[in-house]
Amino acid sequence: MTPQFMDVKSTATYLNMSVQWVYREAPRLGLTPYKFGAGRNAKIQFKVSDVQAWVKQQRLSS
Repeated sequence: MTPQFMDVKSTATYLNMSVQWVYREAPRLGLTPYKFGAGRNAKIQFKVSDVQAWVKQQRLSS
């Protein structure tokens, strides 16, 4: 079974960006973060299909 979500570090690696960039810019640019848990133990993750769709939208047309 393929994972449906990836953590911030995996998202940053997939996008070839920094973890800080993912926390700061990704939500502002349209990537919706999901929060699992509460308080200090909360985990921010991104849906794999959302990230892949967002990457396709960034494609420059020639």
